[in-house]
Amino acid sequence: MELTSTHSATRLIKTVFKQFFPLVEAELAYWREQAAAIPNPILRNQALSSIDNKAFHCQGGSVYAILAEENWEEAIEFIVAFQTISDYLDNLCDRSTTFDPDDFRSLHQAMFDAIEGTNEANQYYQYRPNYADGGYLENLVRVCQKGIIQIPQYQKIKPSLVDLVRQYIHLQVDKHVKPSERVARLKQRYQDVQGASSGLAWYEYAAATGSTLGVFCLVCYGLKNQLDHDQIQCIYDCYFPYLQGLHILLDYFIDQQEDIIEGDLNFCSYYPSNQILTERLVFFITKAISQTECLPSQSFHKLICHGLIALYLADPKVSQVENGAKIRRHLLKIGGWQTRFFHYSIRYYYRFKNKPIAR
Repeated sequence: MELTSTHSATRLIKTVFKQFFPLVEAELAYWREQAAAIPNPILRNQALSSIDNKAFHCQGGSVYAILAEENWEEAIEFIVAFQTISDYLDNLCDRSTTFDPDDFRSLHQAMFDAIEGTNEANQYYQYRPNYADGGYLENLVRVCQKGIIQIPQYQKIKPSLVDLVRQYIHLQVDKHVKPSERVARLKQRYQDVQGASSGLAWYEYAAATGSTLGVFCLVCYGLKNQLDHDQIQCIYDCYFPYLQGLHILLDYFIDQQEDIIEGDLNFCSYYPSNQILTERLVFFITKAISQTECLPSQSFHKLICHGLIALYLADPKVSQVENGAKIRRHLLKIGGWQTRFFHYSIRYYYRFKNKPIAR
């Protein structure tokens, strides 16, 4: 599906809202039922919380199902399961009292297993004695694996998938250890991978590792079986670091007040001023859009950039950010008519649904 006009953008909005979102909601309802049956109350509460408060992530990720064309239902099943793993584990690590990196790494082994079609389930809770989830996490992994084995030439995209997931796991481990150790570990990782060569600050590079969008993009294209090696490399270079960086910086931008209250790490807090933060968001927007030029269906990926800006700036939490309304107006102007079109479409959708944007 090549999107090149207002009509096509409107068609995408209709497809997502009328076709994709209802399936996402059905999938999440199923996983919520499974989460409610988890025997351990701590795990049950975090699983339910991740679904109730972060459905936004699955909804946004489902847009990539358009790339899978006739296999869009299989794509959404994978996207919802994989993102639910990510959100659930993030909740567990955020609210952990152990700060144990081995524990965080063991939990996130589930994400590696999810992109391996044949891996046996691991003992994800081995550092949490007496924790039992009734097979919840293992079942999520199995659903992802079912999607992976349907990809005709999985071996072509596997190296890029593994690299993106590995970087994501490193971030989740490093940002959840003792607060006094987090920044040092993230800076060391930045040095180890020569992140400075990207021209990004350590916190910008770290942010770029925290998105699942590159995984969704590769899997959905893979389900259609239409990528060659050059295209895979081009996708990787566009999504990491720029488009994924834009995604996560916007996520942190709207969560600043919430993270202060919870004592969570927020990469936007490391910018010296709101002016520099705004300038760097504009930089990521510009770079992400320009990097789409070599991609298959480049117009779709440009719309993804516009859609990300629109979606995050539609969140009510923007009003809680210092100068949030001013920054929102500026970014909507930078994004242009497509960003504003998506922004007001999203706001109308949630107003019509008579509910706040779920996060």
